[in-house]
Amino acid sequence: MSTTAVPLRPIAKGSLTRLWIGVAIVALAAGGLAWAGQQGVAPSPAAFLAQNAHETGVVTTESGLQYKVLEEGSGPSPTSSDVALVGYKGALLDGTVFDENPQAPMPVDGVVPGFSEGVQKMKKGGKYRLWIPSELGYGAEDNGPIPGGSVLVFDVTLHDFKSKAELMQLQQQMMQQQGAAPQPGQ
Repeated sequence: MSTTAVPLRPIAKGSLTRLWIGVAIVALAAGGLAWAGQQGVAPSPAAFLAQNAHETGVVTTESGLQYKVLEEGSGPSPTSSDVALVGYKGALLDGTVFDENPQAPMPVDGVVPGFSEGVQKMKKGGKYRLWIPSELGYGAEDNGPIPGGSVLVFDVTLHDFKSKAELMQLQQQMMQQQGAAPQPGQ
């Protein structure tokens, strides 16, 4: 068995250098394209919350709710058994507003857990920004205009709050006043 030897031409001077320069240019171009492809891509909800936790004035609770006091209120805070009169604007991380109401009464325990927890930290007249992770919001399932797994961003103003017992008493007083008033046409 014989082996045929193929003669190899010698490498021209500087060819190896040009080869490595070409490899480096291709690697830099690939890195640049990868970086450019990431621009404008929203961070994951977990990455956003981790980054947001380090922003000035942002407080993260044990449950994972993040809030920032925009304007401190005064007096006591509502409890889970109260009904709060709030103004709010709810948005997604991309700024899409999904709900807004300048004055809405709502039972503190009748909303998503993160909103309830945030309202209970507020005082009358206070303005807070809440970042509610999906576990304290609507979870992994889509809910109307809110995609599953979304971080909810709420700007909330606490106008006032009353206990449910106070509201029942006010309602009874109003009904008594209406019953004592003369009926139209009499």
